[in-house]
Amino acid sequence: MNSLSSSSGWQGGSGFTKLCKGLAVVIIGSSAVVQIIPSVIPYVALIPARTIPFAWNLITAGYIEQSIFQAVVSTIGLLFIGRVLEPIWGSKELLKFIFVVNFLTSVCVFATAIALYYITTKENYLYTPISGFQGVLIGFLVGIKQLLPDQELSLLPSFKIKTKWLPSFLLLLCILLSFFIEESASYLPTFLFGAYMSWIYLRYLQRKPETSLRGDPSDEFSFSSFFPGAMRPVIDPVASLFDRMLCGRSQVTNDSSDGYTLGATSLPGSGPVEASRRRERGARALEERLAADGLVGVGEKEDDLSHKDAAENV
Repeated sequence: MNSLSSSSGWQGGSGFTKLCKGLAVVIIGSSAVVQIIPSVIPYVALIPARTIPFAWNLITAGYIEQSIFQAVVSTIGLLFIGRVLEPIWGSKELLKFIFVVNFLTSVCVFATAIALYYITTKENYLYTPISGFQGVLIGFLVGIKQLLPDQELSLLPSFKIKTKWLPSFLLLLCILLSFFIEESASYLPTFLFGAYMSWIYLRYLQRKPETSLRGDPSDEFSFSSFFPGAMRPVIDPVASLFDRMLCGRSQVTNDSSDGYTLGATSLPGSGPVEASRRRERGARALEERLAADGLVGVGEKEDDLSHKDAAENV
């Protein structure tokens, strides 16, 4: 456990990682170009009516910000949250996560815009340029929820929130703002699909090198964990349908006795002990980074680390 920093690609100090800085340059540079030459927006932003034949917009739109304020927010979010996730996941996995979530979010936003046009016949759904890194940013928060769900952050002196509620809190805030600010409504699909696609990726697709398995089937990262406890009895039956669709064809091997089930499917090697150890490794690294940023109290950190050491000894 003491070698976590070196084994996970930990970059000492509180500096930003090379990958995050490189992506920040891409976002700032592309956003500067659209400010200087607005005529390029139809070629790089997602405009549903022009996505065919300009299909590359499904990729480029996620790295284009159409205002300076949005570019600043996206850059800050990328640098500060990315430096927490990259040492735990690794540069390749973080880059893969960003690409997959960005692309799938754009595809879903495109499909939603087309559907809304046929339902309402309003052409603004077809010709409004859509772009931004917001889908990946909220995906980062979903990643932090997965790694350290019970960590308490002090965002303001009088406001504390557990990391597991960060994605849900931001989505609720976006939904509320969309009723009062028209511009906020245009970003809502990106936030919603960004959160959902990142959860799909982390829940079912992300490969775990230490177990050679995909995804995170733990109850703490279930779809219903994004909602208050009172709503989960209603949400769980619906969410179980997706479990069967995405995991129903998993093969059960002979050495699956240590596994546990997700729906009707046993996941070999992903027993509670291994899942707990994997979460603890990520939690330890994340706590150290948050403590370096001054977001975690010293007392909280020491208590959490002592609990984790006891769990590892078991």
